[in-house]
Amino acid sequence: MDIRISGVAKVFPPDIVALEDIYLTVSRGEFVYLVGTTGSGKTTLLRLISREVEATRGQLTVGDFVLRKMKSLDLAFYRRDVGVVFQDFKLLSHLTVVENVAFVLEVLGMPPKEIRERVGEVLERVGMWRRRFLYPEQLSGGEKQRVAIARAVVNTPSILLADEPTGNLDTHTAEDVMQLLLSINASGTTVIMATHNKYIVDAYRQRVVELRGGRMIRDEKRGRYEEDENF
Repeated sequence: MDIRISGVAKVFPPDIVALEDIYLTVSRGEFVYLVGTTGSGKTTLLRLISREVEATRGQLTVGDFVLRKMKSLDLAFYRRDVGVVFQDFKLLSHLTVVENVAFVLEVLGMPPKEIRERVGEVLERVGMWRRRFLYPEQLSGGEKQRVAIARAVVNTPSILLADEPTGNLDTHTAEDVMQLLLSINASGTTVIMATHNKYIVDAYRQRVVELRGGRMIRDEKRGRYEEDENF
């Protein structure tokens, strides 16, 4: 699904302007980095796309969905097609790896046989099949992030939103997670990744959208973390 953002602003009460006058189009299957300092609006933009929050002004459409006009039933269908990965993982501590991933499909009412097949496939893909019966507290940070990614993509979403997915990881583990995200993107999933990781952005060149003070100041194909002098 294409993402089209036109003149979008987000103001939190009483008068905190998180985003202002954002115009951005992301085509299906793209990989986009969102970069910028803390407080620049990256997470807010991801939350608008996932429809966790609603825009104050402007229009945001994803495929055929107009997010500001969405009814509850439409929102439920929309969110099935959008996976979200958080920096702090948000895994359920009382569930095993396999149960954390299966929980998403159980909520959707999917048949048990299909759940087992899908969960098995996605855990194999992220390299966590052999760790499937462990609990989150028994996993490393990188393993937790892999499980979080598995949970986000087990329903084969069209869009994957990743908020600082390498933020708490060492360089080697961050590279492993990045390779995983690139493989997911290569299968056709649109990936939008908010990040402060200069090394990752410079090493794995993709489209870079930079925010500053809630405004978009750069949109560069195959960009670096910091703007090229010749850009």
